[in-house]
Amino acid sequence: MENRKQVAVDLKRVTVQDGFWSGVQNLVMDVVIPYQKQILEDAVPGVEKSHAIENFRIAAGESQGEFYGMVFQDSDVAKWLEAVAYSLVLRPNAELEKEADEVIALVGRAQEPDGYLDTYFTVKEPEHKWQNLQECHELYCAGHMIEAGVAYYQATGKTALLDIVRKNADLICSRFGKDKTRGVPGHQEIELALLRLYDVTGEKKYLETAQYFLEERGVEPEYFAEEKKRLDWKHFDMDPADRDYAQTYAPVKQQTKAVGHSVRAGYMYTAMAHLAAETGDEEMTAACRTLWNNVVQQKMYVTGGVGSTVHGEAFSADYELPNDLVYAETCASAAMIFFARRMLELEPKGEYADIMEKELYNGLLSGMQLDGKRFFYVNPLEVVPGVSGKLREYRHVLPVRPQWYACACCPPNVARTVTSLGQYAWGENEDTVYAHLFLGGKVSCQNGAAISCRSEYPWNGRVSYTVETAKDFTFAIRIPGWCKKWEIKVDGQEIPVEVRDGYALLHRAWKAGSVVELSLDMQPRRIYANTKVRADAGCVALARGPVVYCVEQVDNGAELSALRLPRTAEISVAASKDERIGNVPTLTAKGFRLHTSDALYSEEPPVEEAASLTAVPYFTWGNRGPGEMRVWIPECEK
Repeated sequence: MENRKQVAVDLKRVTVQDGFWSGVQNLVMDVVIPYQKQILEDAVPGVEKSHAIENFRIAAGESQGEFYGMVFQDSDVAKWLEAVAYSLVLRPNAELEKEADEVIALVGRAQEPDGYLDTYFTVKEPEHKWQNLQECHELYCAGHMIEAGVAYYQATGKTALLDIVRKNADLICSRFGKDKTRGVPGHQEIELALLRLYDVTGEKKYLETAQYFLEERGVEPEYFAEEKKRLDWKHFDMDPADRDYAQTYAPVKQQTKAVGHSVRAGYMYTAMAHLAAETGDEEMTAACRTLWNNVVQQKMYVTGGVGSTVHGEAFSADYELPNDLVYAETCASAAMIFFARRMLELEPKGEYADIMEKELYNGLLSGMQLDGKRFFYVNPLEVVPGVSGKLREYRHVLPVRPQWYACACCPPNVARTVTSLGQYAWGENEDTVYAHLFLGGKVSCQNGAAISCRSEYPWNGRVSYTVETAKDFTFAIRIPGWCKKWEIKVDGQEIPVEVRDGYALLHRAWKAGSVVELSLDMQPRRIYANTKVRADAGCVALARGPVVYCVEQVDNGAELSALRLPRTAEISVAASKDERIGNVPTLTAKGFRLHTSDALYSEEPPVEEAASLTAVPYFTWGNRGPGEMRVWIPECEK
C-alpha cells in the first residue's frame, strides 16, 4: 500500500445522487438486474437460453440434465452476483439480498470438496479438468467468482461467497506457480481477481500467484502449443501458434504493442497496473504506460471503443479503425475503465480519468438499450441496414440491440460497472482528495475529508463542491483534456490555481461549508482523426463535453453518406423532443445533401441541396428502430 500514489475511495464511503448517473443506476437496479436473473433462470421466453443457474443445480446433484451453454457460462452468474453486491451498497434491498444469498448457497453446494468450482467440468468433462487452459476458461470463471465474492463481502459483510472463492483460490494457488504445475491462463481474469482477493484478505499467496500468472506469460511462447500436443481432445480448436491473440508474444514487461483479443488484453493490463502499484515494480509500470499509450494513441475509436476487428475480437494494426466493420466489444470498454482506474493508482494523471470518462459515457453506455432490456456486444460507428448484420463480413455489426446472447459476457459487465461507479469517481491519499469524475453525491474519505458534490454534468459544465469538514488537505479536481476554457471559484472568489497532470490543485486549510465552483465550457466541438486513420479521412466527429454524437436516419433521412457538414457551419444545441431518447441535448447545423443521377458512375458532379443536420448522443443510437447511423460526417469547406 505504501507504494501507491493514491487509491480509490471505498464504495461504501460514496453516496451517489447524480442527475445523470443515478437514473442509469436505478435502471440497472430496477430493470437490468431482475431481468438478467430471469435470463439466468431461463424465465424469459424468446431469448437465448442461459441455463446458468440450472448448471449449478445439476453440479450440486439437485437436478438432472446436461450442462448447457458456453464453457464459461458460470461467469454470467458471478457477474450478476457482483452487480447485486454493488447495488446493495447503493440501495439496500432485503428481498434481492435474500435471492443472492440463495444463489450463493447453491454455488457452495456445487463446489467440490477440494475447492474446485466449475460446473462445465463437474458435470460434463470431469476427466479433463485443468488440462486445456488455453481454451476452457476454468481460471477465467474462477476469477469472476472471486471478484463477486470480494464485492459481496465488501457490500454486506457476509463471508459465505468469500469463503467459497477462497477455497477455490487456495486450490489454484496450491496447484500453479514456481516449482508447481506450470500454467498460463487462456483468458486473463484470474490475475486481477487474485489481487482483489489479496486486497481484502492480506494473504500474500494470492498476490504471489497473480504475479506468477502475469510474469509466466510469454516466457515460453510455445506454451499453448505444448499444451495442445498433450491433449487427445479439443474444445474450440484455437490456434496455439497465434501468440498475439493470447498476448504471449513476449513476457509482459517486454510487451510494447496492444495485440490480440482486446478484452483479455484489457484485463491483463488492469492486473499489471494493480500489481505494479502494489509492489512498486518500475519495469511493470513502464510496460503499463507503453501499452496504455499504444491503445489510446493508435488503437482507440473516438467513442472509446477498442478492438477493431471481428477476427479474434482483437486489436488490429495501428490506426486501422474501420467504422463499419468495427468490433469494439462492450466488455473491452469496461476493461479500459478498469485499466484506467488502476493507472490512476499508479500515477494520478488526468489523461487516465479522461479515458475512463470517455468509456463511461460512450463506449460502455452504448452497449445497453435505454430501457435496460437489450444489449450490444459490438458497438459500431457506422451502420447501414441491409448491409450491417446481413452481409458476411458485416454479420457481427447489428443495427439493433438483441435481448440476449449465447455468449452473454457484455450485459452483466455493464451492470457491474454502472453499479460500482462510485469507486471510479474519487481517489485519496493521506493529504489529497481527487475528483476524477464529476459525480453528484458525497464522499467521506479515510483521510478525514468529506465533500459533497452537485453536478449538472454531462449536459452542463456546472459542478459545485461543498467541503463538509474543517481540515487541511489538497483538493485535486480534474480539468478534462477536452475543455479549453474553465473557471474555479472558492467561496465566490476566483483564485489562482495550480494545474498539474490534468488536475487543478487547491491547497488550503478548509473550513466546513467552503464551496468550490467549477465551470467548464461546453461548446460543441469538432474532432478530426489523424490522417493515418483512412476510414475517417475528410470527415469530422461532433462532441459536447464528454459525449460523442452521431447522426441517425430517423432525424436526417437515408443515405447519411450523402450529407456534408461545412467547416464553417455553426453548431447549435437544442433539447430533443423525442421521448424515445429522452430530453437530451441534440446538435444541429445547416449543411448539404448531395444528389447524383441513377448511374453507378457519371462525369457529372453531385448536386448540392441545403439540408439540416441533427446529431444525437452516441449512446442513445438504435433506440428508435432500425436505420442508418454514423459518427464520422463528411466535411466540406463552405
